[in-house]
Amino acid sequence: MFYKHRTFQLWARRLHIYVSMAVLGLMLFFAVTGITLNRPELFVAAQAKTSEWRVTIPHHLLFVESKVAINEPELRQFLAQHTPIRGQMSRLDIYLDSDNGVLQEGEASASFTAPGYSAALFIDLVSREAELDISDYGWVAKFNDLHKGRHSGEWWKWVIDVSSLLMLVFILSGLALLLPKKSTLRYAIRWCSLGTLITFVIYWLAVP
Repeated sequence: MFYKHRTFQLWARRLHIYVSMAVLGLMLFFAVTGITLNRPELFVAAQAKTSEWRVTIPHHLLFVESKVAINEPELRQFLAQHTPIRGQMSRLDIYLDSDNGVLQEGEASASFTAPGYSAALFIDLVSREAELDISDYGWVAKFNDLHKGRHSGEWWKWVIDVSSLLMLVFILSGLALLLPKKSTLRYAIRWCSLGTLITFVIYWLAVP
């Protein structure tokens, strides 16, 4: 059989060793955060660290010829320069109340999200005063969100996808190394079957 050939076994061993080293850090990360994610009451602070910031927004970022026309990229840049805001900004929600073309009342709001972090932005369009409420849930919450790929951006999604594929290669290459060793393979299959059975029984009996 092909899996008994020396060349196949050599490449399987190389893949198993080098892929395991390549994803060792990620496997440790996902293993540890699996515990912190499953038991947030033990590791995540019950109350987020909150802070409030107020800043006056320049007129040209909110209006063009006295009409509301918010420049979102420049507004985001201005806020980043004058407050500790970070994360991905949502689309602005704008409410306007005008009388004969004169703005009487208006508000713009948006949210910012990042792993373990959120912020709410409110801008009074009449006074141009912005209020920023920031909530930081700490490093453990950040790692938990990274584990889930929550608010982590497109690049981190690719990190999760690629690491998952490499872990599959690690598993399959390990299986390939076992195939020629019939005695070891039989024991391995028994342990695999036992682990799968225990998992299924716990799910069947204990999961609501």
